Amino acid sequence: MSTTASPETSDGFGVHFWAVPHLTGLDFDPLLARLLHEDPVTRVRLPYGEGHAWLVTRYEDVKFVSVDPRFSRKAIWGREVTRLTPHFIPLDGAVGIADPPDHTRMRRVVARAFSARALRTLRDHAQAVMDGLLDDLERHGPPADLMALVNRPFPLTMVCELMGVPAADRPRMAHWADTILSAGAGLEASERAKTELEQYCTDLIDSRRGAHRTDDDTLAAVLADAVEDGTLTAHEATGLAVLIQIGGTHAVRNNSANMVYALLTHPEHLARLRAEPELLPQAVDELLRYIPHRNAVGLSRIALADVEVGGVLIPRGDAVYVSYLTANRDPEVFADPDRLDFDRGYNPHIAFGHGPHYCPGSTLARMESEILLDSLWKRFPDLRLAVPEDRLEWQRGALIRGPETLPVTW
Repeated sequence: MSTTASPETSDGFGVHFWAVPHLTGLDFDPLLARLLHEDPVTRVRLPYGEGHAWLVTRYEDVKFVSVDPRFSRKAIWGREVTRLTPHFIPLDGAVGIADPPDHTRMRRVVARAFSARALRTLRDHAQAVMDGLLDDLERHGPPADLMALVNRPFPLTMVCELMGVPAADRPRMAHWADTILSAGAGLEASERAKTELEQYCTDLIDSRRGAHRTDDDTLAAVLADAVEDGTLTAHEATGLAVLIQIGGTHAVRNNSANMVYALLTHPEHLARLRAEPELLPQAVDELLRYIPHRNAVGLSRIALADVEVGGVLIPRGDAVYVSYLTANRDPEVFADPDRLDFDRGYNPHIAFGHGPHYCPGSTLARMESEILLDSLWKRFPDLRLAVPEDRLEWQRGALIRGPETLPVTW
C-alpha cells in the first residue's frame, strides 16, 4: 500500500496518508523509518476517523509528549480522531484514556497485583505452566505449531489465572482480545466483542465482592476490594480488567512469538544466547527494542494548549500520536539502531511506553518472555523453522504484529 503526502496546507505542513502496509516478520514500516529521519514531527491521516493528527517520532520528543500534562488522553473521548481501526478501542473511563490524578489513583490499585512479592510467586508458577506446555509439545512431536501449542496458551493461561478467569472461559477471552485488537474484524464484530468482554469482567469482579470471599488474591478480587472501599468505581474496575486481560493475552503472545522468530532467523544470536544464558535479560530487552511489535500507532492525545515539540508548534485542540517504534530506532540514542545487538550496554528503550501510561504488566511480560526463551531451547536444542521463512503466514490487520502460525521441527 502506498503512503503519500497531500498538497501542503495553508500553514505549510503536508499531511501524509498512512495506509499502513501489511508487514511480515521484522520488517520496519518504511514510512515510519523515513519520517524519523526526514520529518520527525509531521501530520498524518490514518484509514479511519476524521481529519489529521500529528505524529512524533524522535526519542526525546516522544518522551516529552508522553509525560507533559498539556497532552491529554482523556480529551480524545468522543472525538473522531483519525485512527487505524474502524472502532475506538478503550471503554469510557478506562485507565488508558484517563489523566492524572484519576489515572494515578487507578494505576495504584493495579500495582498491588504486580508487586515484587506477587511476581516472585508467579514466576515459579509460570515455569510450571511452561514445563507442562513443553511436555505437550514433546508428546505432539515434530513438526508442530508453536503459536498453537506454546505462545498462545502460555500468556493466556498466566493472565487468566492472575485475573481469576476459569479455564473453561479462556478460549472466549482469546477470541475477544483478538477481535478487539484488529483493524480487520469490522466495526460490528469489534464492538460486540468489547461489549461481551466488558460484561464478563463486570460479572467476574462482582462475583468477588462481599464478605463471603476469603483467601482470594486474584486481580478480580483486588479490583472488587477497590470498588468496595471507594477507590474505584465499578466502571473503572471493569476498564482496568479489560485492559490487562487484552494486553496479557494478545500482546505478550505476539511479542514472544516475534522473539522466537527473531532468534530462529538470527542463528548467531541464538548460539550466543545458548552459550551465555546469563545474557537472557539483556537479550530480551534488546529484542523488545529491536522488534517492531505493533502496526502504526496506539492511542492519541489532545493538545490542551499550543505546545512546541521538536521545533514545531502543535496548536491547541490537535490530536498527537507518538511512535515508540521509531523512538527505539533513534540513532541519537541507540548506536547502529537497525542492528540486533545483545552487547548493547546502554538500552533505555521505551517498548512498554513512557510516563503515566507505561504498561502496568511490563514486569510480567518480561518474565514470561525470559521463561519461554530459556525453557524452549533447553528442552529442544535443535529447534528450527519447519518451513522456509517466506512461507510463514503473518496476521493481517492485527494491531500487535505476530505470526499466524509458527511451524517448527527439531
